Amino acid sequence: MFGFGVPELLIILVIVLVIFGASRLPEIGGALGKSIRNFKNASSGKDEIEIKPGRPDDDKKA
Repeated sequence: MFGFGVPELLIILVIVLVIFGASRLPEIGGALGKSIRNFKNASSGKDEIEIKPGRPDDDKKA
């Protein structure tokens, strides 16, 4: 895996812990996971369409 072994990955993890703190790690991991998932979906050519419930003229009513 890119020439990284366990000791190198542990050093990187310690540096990330020092910079961001332990409380932000789950947030960073979740954002990284979403980014990778979105990249995979975009590279596979899947198109997503957002569908909202309700009639189209509902937003025009004031």
